[in-house]
Amino acid sequence: MEKALLVSIQIKTDKGHWRIEDISSELEELVTSTSAEIIGNIISICDKPTANFLIGKGKVEEIRALANEEAVDLVIFSHDLSGTQLRNLEAAIGRKTIDRTQLILDIFALRAKSPEGKMQVELAQLQYLLPRLTGKGIVFSNLGGGIGTRGPGETKLEMDRRQIRKKIDTLKARISDYRQHRLTVHKKRKSNNVPSAVLVGYTSAGKSTLLNYLTQSEQVTSEKLFTTLDPLSKSLKLPNGQNVIISDTVGFLHELPHHLVEAFKATLEEVVDADLLVHVLDISDSRLYQHNQAVLEVLEEIGAQGKTILTALNKIDLVEDRSWFEITKKDFPDSVALSAKTGENTAALISKIEKHFLGLLINLNVIISHNHMELVDFFHRNAKIHKTEYLPDGVKINLSIDKQLYDKISEKKEFRIID
Repeated sequence: MEKALLVSIQIKTDKGHWRIEDISSELEELVTSTSAEIIGNIISICDKPTANFLIGKGKVEEIRALANEEAVDLVIFSHDLSGTQLRNLEAAIGRKTIDRTQLILDIFALRAKSPEGKMQVELAQLQYLLPRLTGKGIVFSNLGGGIGTRGPGETKLEMDRRQIRKKIDTLKARISDYRQHRLTVHKKRKSNNVPSAVLVGYTSAGKSTLLNYLTQSEQVTSEKLFTTLDPLSKSLKLPNGQNVIISDTVGFLHELPHHLVEAFKATLEEVVDADLLVHVLDISDSRLYQHNQAVLEVLEEIGAQGKTILTALNKIDLVEDRSWFEITKKDFPDSVALSAKTGENTAALISKIEKHFLGLLINLNVIISHNHMELVDFFHRNAKIHKTEYLPDGVKINLSIDKQLYDKISEKKEFRIID
């Protein structure tokens, strides 16, 4: 297990609104998601960044002294570093040094399971590393293994710039093939007139747990960050009989590295194409409002800012003062406070999802001939059945069904509509 010394940095000239305590806390959560042991967390508040170290020389000396005293293996900075800053810091401290983006990329490499997920992570890593390849610079000094080196591997990191650019182009082409396959699936879904809702939110907000509860599925969940990298879609039948495809997506993050957003853009199209976004927020987290703003910023970056958003204030089972979420709900209009873990108040969320899609339904009375009982089964699977009567000339059903789905089957002669 690697021993890691953390350096949490707040630059006063940065536009972000995160307190140093929140920056420090999130960095610790990220490192805890790896196999490293946290030895300490040094706080550095700077008026403005310096070109050579980002932070002041005095703070660098403090880091070096503690790193030597505790015999740490690596130093992890909460702020992104330029290639020059990385090399200077590593030389001055005498320890492997990585920044927040390298740490996040390492966690993604650890979590990636599917071929597409692995390619997306590798693409992001190579795009991040390419401008930092400078002969025997920082990249090559980090090849000893451990955090910051998972993914492309030593052989690929030793390729020259031309080879890396070629590899990047190859990965982009292969990811594009996966995108085309996803678009085909999406078009088929749209042709079947099944509306879609996508769960979005900060990492570890409880999206996978909510998907499991709503659809009775068994998606892997964990308290660790970024458990879900690959989108997972399940069918949810609403109380009115309407079928909705509900999908889980990769968790968002404060200042999500640009390379990751670019690499996962094909996957995130699931969000852009959704008919409804369900924004899952952890109401028990003191950084609730910062998390909300971070998610909205990512949605804007990927072009999904105009979507209808329904907010699910999750984890009320962890809130002792219930008046807190009643107060918080006022800041999030049209929200639902619930617990995906216990199921408390999830019915209210389902009701709001149903209300959103209600305008797509029409009510009908149909009679189906006895020779076409497969249509009875079709309506039971795709509509809300209010009443069924078995008559001499067929089966009479009162139902509610999606308008577009009805339009597709309205010309069939196997049933007729009655008043």
